[in-house]
Parts: sequence; structure tokens; C-alpha cells
Amino acid sequence: MSHDSCPFPENEAQRLEAVRSYNILDTPPEVDFDALTRVAAHAFDTPVAVIGLMDSDRLWFKSKLGLEVPQLDRRIAFCAHALMLPDQLLVVEDLARDPCFKDNPLVTGPPHLRFYAGAPLVDAQGHALGTIAVVDNKPRIFGESHRAVLRDLAALAMTALESRRRSIRLAQLALTDHLTGLSNRVEFDRALAHAIQTDSTFFLLLMDLDGFKAINDRFGHAAGDEVLCEVARRLRGQFRAEDVLSRLGGDEFGAVVSSGKSAKTLVRRITEAVCAPIALSSSEPLCVGISVGIASCTKAIDSPISLLAQADQALYRRKRERRASGNPFSSGMIHQIFPSKSR
Repeated sequence: MSHDSCPFPENEAQRLEAVRSYNILDTPPEVDFDALTRVAAHAFDTPVAVIGLMDSDRLWFKSKLGLEVPQLDRRIAFCAHALMLPDQLLVVEDLARDPCFKDNPLVTGPPHLRFYAGAPLVDAQGHALGTIAVVDNKPRIFGESHRAVLRDLAALAMTALESRRRSIRLAQLALTDHLTGLSNRVEFDRALAHAIQTDSTFFLLLMDLDGFKAINDRFGHAAGDEVLCEVARRLRGQFRAEDVLSRLGGDEFGAVVSSGKSAKTLVRRITEAVCAPIALSSSEPLCVGISVGIASCTKAIDSPISLLAQADQALYRRKRERRASGNPFSSGMIHQIFPSKSR
């Protein structure tokens, strides 16, 4: 699509980022938005009312009344013009007589639209996300009282958008470890139960840091938190988006890993990533080790508890092997847990 085909705001990149921050595109209908389109259509006695969000190349309808299509090409959407003046309404009382719209295919062909009134939906930073609009197939007079009502409906639509985003954020926070930003135990348990219920092919990893208590004891809990955040960052880099990586508590981590990846290769990569020296802000670089227990989901596994028990046994078996070998850390570690001081 050419940028010459329809107008684009100067802040288009920032506007798109703002739209997508609401995580609303291509979501199912919701009562808060459908109620507003019903009110709009009733208030103005129009056959069509919509709440649309403008994506990069389409106007996607979060709610629509009297319209069958889920979206419109941005090049023919009247709302593309409404976004250009986010602090104003766009009202065209007769589209067929307006030089900007008289050749629009929505005017010259079915559904032969003749009237449009749209109010931009504007966030706190001034980004026009989309519009709430009413349209008709006959010309209309749209007075100041009508315009005031449409502005009020736009304010209500923005309130619904902000409320929805707050709810999503609160739900995400409830499933997120506040220190590392990884999923927490609640989300981990839910992901594991879902994977078993859907008969997915996956394997489970339980991971436990080696030597972490000594870091807390010697350098303090602030340093320990710094290590945990860095370990979480390194672990995140070893998993795919569809895997669920979680901090289970303390220095314990878990992951529900979808099939298609070699468990042996993954463990090697985890070990190499985590065991590399960690530079703390308050000391010289130091290292931790990591032990990993793996359990694969099979038909014999009928509950999360049994799979967790298998992974837990594998984890502690690995720890015992390392203690028996005299090396409590992961294989390949060449640094001491505490840095050697220069003499």
C-alpha cells in the first residue's frame, strides 16, 4: 500500500506502537464496546456504528453494528482522515458531494454511503488509536448537540480501552515473578496442567542454582537478587516464545518446553549460559552453577504431580552425582564461585 493512497500522521510509528500496546487487535467482541456501538446507533438513528482501531494497513473493528466485514482497507477507510486531526471530529454530511470522498468506492458502489461522523479515540499521549463512528446511506445534518454526544461516546470508548488494558496488566502481574519478570509458580502450574490436558508432546525442566546460598551469605541479598535477574535473562535467551519459563521460588526455575528441541542440547546451552561469569555492580565477576532435571511427558503420565516428581528426582540425582564427584557445580565451570583476589 502506498503512503500516497491515504493520509498518515507524522507520528505514525509511535501511534502504531500505542495501538498495539493495548493488545486488542483481532480479539473477540466484548460487551463494553458492543454496548457503545448500540448506544451510538440509537442516539443518532443510523444503520451503522463502529469502534475501529487503525492498524498499519487496515481499520479493524473492535465492535460493529450494521456492518458485516471485520475490517476495511486503510486506503478507503474514512477514519484514516479522522486520525489526522485527533482533537477534532470528522463530519461529512454528504460524502457524494465532498471532493475528498466522492470517488471513494464505499460511496460510488455498495453500500453507497453518504454520511460519516467519526470521533478519534485519543490516548493520554495524544496518539489517535482509531475512532468511534456512525455512517448512513443518506445525507444527514449533524448539529452541535450531536457532536457533543459523539465526543462523549469517544471518551467512554477510551475509558473502556484503558480499563481493559489495566485489567490485562493486573492479570499479567498476578502471573509474573516481580524480581525477574519471568512467569511465576502459578503460571507454571497452569501451563503444565494445560500441556498435560491437551495431550501435548513436551518435556519438563526443573533447574536449581548451585552455590547461590554462598553468594547471599557473602555478598548480601542485593547481590543475590542481581544474580537471579542475570540468570533469568540468560535462561530466557535459551527458550522459544512458546515455552513457559518460570521462577518457582528462591533459586529454583522451571520450564515447560514444547517438542522439537533436543533436551540434551538445551541443557548444554543452559549450562554454558548460566555458568559464564556474572559481573555484579558491587564486586568482581563471580559464578554460579546449575543443576537440571528433565522429565518427558508420556502416556503413563496422568497428572502434573507425577511429572514434577520425575523431574525432581532427576534434579536431585544430578546434584548427588556432582557432590559425589567432588564438583558441586555444572560441568565445564572453570571459575571459582568467588573471584580470586589479586596478590
